[in-house]
Amino acid sequence: METKSDATGIAPAARNEDGRRQSDANTPEMPLAVRSRRTRVVDLIRLGRPVFLGGGVLLYALGAAIAVAEGAQVNVALLLWGQLAVTSIQLMTHYSNEYFDFAADRANSTPTRWAGGSRVLPEGRLPASAALHAAIVLVVMTVLIAWTLVFILGAGLLALPLIGLALFLAWSYSAPPLTLHSRGLGELTTAVLVAIAVPLLAFYLQTGRLDALPLLASVPLFFLQFGMLLLVELPDEKGDAQVGKRTLVVRLGAYRASQVYVAALLTSYATLPFLVAAGLPSAVALAVGCVSPLAIWLGWQLVHGAWSIPARWESLCFWGIGLLMGTAGAELVAFLIIGR
Repeated sequence: METKSDATGIAPAARNEDGRRQSDANTPEMPLAVRSRRTRVVDLIRLGRPVFLGGGVLLYALGAAIAVAEGAQVNVALLLWGQLAVTSIQLMTHYSNEYFDFAADRANSTPTRWAGGSRVLPEGRLPASAALHAAIVLVVMTVLIAWTLVFILGAGLLALPLIGLALFLAWSYSAPPLTLHSRGLGELTTAVLVAIAVPLLAFYLQTGRLDALPLLASVPLFFLQFGMLLLVELPDEKGDAQVGKRTLVVRLGAYRASQVYVAALLTSYATLPFLVAAGLPSAVALAVGCVSPLAIWLGWQLVHGAWSIPARWESLCFWGIGLLMGTAGAELVAFLIIGR
């Protein structure tokens, strides 16, 4: 069929049924190179798994709230730069995990939104080197942030070893030579870093001293964080075992790991009377107890075999994370009320 031309001899652009041009001048098509660049940026952000950064913000805020409850006046500059250090370490951990766990993530046939990595590298959306380069940049950034905190903003000298140790352990979680997650130490290390070191750093930056109170408040969170990691590792068990990533779930098996999770739940609440006797405000212990119905439900699910049902893994991971965040949030509110 012959196409009619306009006065210039060029065939007019095809039109929609309403008579408008399909390629309207007001909505030009984005150049392929620009679209590709934007896609790579989005994939690089996805690679860092930013959805998990909220936990670091919440636990850091908890440490600052404990400092306020102890009578400290908030130093906004130290508060913000300290949070920047925590977020930088978190992101570094995410990127380094994506790089060093690439084989395990590729072998994982049952990923969830909470386990199995971002899926950016297994899907071939970015080269693995992008994750490594991002992690190295964030290591350098964290060192510069720590230097700024101490030598420009006047934070106490202990901020340097606190941040330095956290950075080293976070890198060593998945990176050789320690590769802590394959030695059965990854869960313990992460629980110490997230539930104890983050609030302690925030407290120290605001008060200039170390104290027992942030440690007491961190004990229930430590056990909940430790247990939550076991839940998150359930969908990864087969893929991790295939490539020699010997997490606790791989070492123990899913059934025994579920039993350990229930034991961690019980311990987090059983310690509360002892923590109150040691100086934890009773209002904070009560706040922790308010979230216990969710813990009871999760324990019931696992005792009745939910750990063995892949269709339940997404929900278990979600609520395991929710229990940790809800408990940390309850403690935060309690300390804010105490500090008023």
